[in-house]
Amino acid sequence: METIIGRQVEMKRLTAAVNSARAEFIALYGRRRVGKTFLVHQFFKNQFAFKMTGVIEGTQKDQFTAFADAMYDYGYGMSEQPKDWMTAFIMLKNALKQKVSSGERCVIFIDELPAMDVEGSNVASAVGYFWNNWASQYDNIVLIICGSATSWMITNVIDSKGGLHDRITVEMPIHPFTLKEAEEYLDDKRFVWSRQMILQAYMVFGGIPYYLSLLDHEESLVQNVDRLFFSQDMQMRREFRRLFNTLYKNPDKYIDIVKALSKSRRGLTREELAGVLKCANNGHLGKRLEDLVWCDLIRKNIVREKEIKRKDAIYQLCDFFSLFYLTFIDRAEVELQYWAHHINTPEVNAWMGLTYEQICMAHIQQIKHALRIDAISTLSYSWRSRTTTPAAQIDIIIERADRIVNICEVKYSQEAYKLEKEEYDKMCKRKNAFIQETGLRHTPWLTMITTEGIAPGKYAEMIQSQVGLDGLFET
Repeated sequence: METIIGRQVEMKRLTAAVNSARAEFIALYGRRRVGKTFLVHQFFKNQFAFKMTGVIEGTQKDQFTAFADAMYDYGYGMSEQPKDWMTAFIMLKNALKQKVSSGERCVIFIDELPAMDVEGSNVASAVGYFWNNWASQYDNIVLIICGSATSWMITNVIDSKGGLHDRITVEMPIHPFTLKEAEEYLDDKRFVWSRQMILQAYMVFGGIPYYLSLLDHEESLVQNVDRLFFSQDMQMRREFRRLFNTLYKNPDKYIDIVKALSKSRRGLTREELAGVLKCANNGHLGKRLEDLVWCDLIRKNIVREKEIKRKDAIYQLCDFFSLFYLTFIDRAEVELQYWAHHINTPEVNAWMGLTYEQICMAHIQQIKHALRIDAISTLSYSWRSRTTTPAAQIDIIIERADRIVNICEVKYSQEAYKLEKEEYDKMCKRKNAFIQETGLRHTPWLTMITTEGIAPGKYAEMIQSQVGLDGLFET
């Protein structure tokens, strides 16, 4: 049986819930393929009193058929299929009464709950009734609901204004693996890859366990990428559309946002994005952006001017699979063995440089650890100049309570990075513009985040601190 990689915090919270002296209502959510169902199955070893899974893109009839099938699987007879979810959950309550009365822990797992909300079936209200009027009264019940459609879970469960309002006892978002967790996963699958190669795999697949599971340890990374994206089988070519179809009922407008952000290396403000999309900068756009952030597909970077400004935040695409797909796959035709033929080309190298910056932004905690500032209160943000032309931008700034501000420059290379005068001067100009425009009185430290370190030299000695690739693999 496969072991659980990472997820230490999540398992600790599940353990506490199982051992608590009250009824527990757990809500897990996160993007498709991130490992939600696997975590629950492996933790509970399939020892459920009842488990059912909603049918993705299924009809209302499909959902009720799945419910009836699950009832039979767990030995609960039914005279007929339910015609609505209220009736279904009343049937489930009656079926579980004897087991609950015995005093043993009763774990109920409803997977892909959002898929069950078809044609206005109002499944959330039925779950609320089930919990409020019966399950919550028994301290040996653990009810777990799970869904990939994160925006549905947030709106209808976490932030519910109806029967589920403030009922969740454990809210558990499941995020992609970090680089360290991806390394542990690949080690467990007998991969003998350097951290540089694991980094490149992360650039393509992100920290999505299912995507990593498709890799073959007997092939190189280049061979794996060609097989999964550029062969006749091209198993991953169809995943992009499936991802958005699973997450959103009307995926096209979300895809438009992601495509727009994939073309902007530095990201876009909400106003800029509205201009690119030729749409109104209104609540509908704001809700879609919020939905994408919840699903770990885009990142909202707060910015600093004279003060921290959240309203003018910069949005960036941070889902590495989507960034790779939209850069190399979303074309009319792509040649077979494309990756083998184009690795180390300027186009691929430019993509790697951009993606490494995004990976660093996703590993701020690891960078803080490598800089030995874990214990210091910090605020991380981006900055974009309003006076320089073209507008200077610094994606990673770490403002510290000890009155130092780390102004970070990210450089990807496969050997020690040689810092030349021209690049050093640009870094100084950005630093000076930042201090002047923000009026921040902290001491600025130039910080370089590289892969293989900085080559010795005159300008390397002028960098106050640095982090290498190993720092990003910190726990």
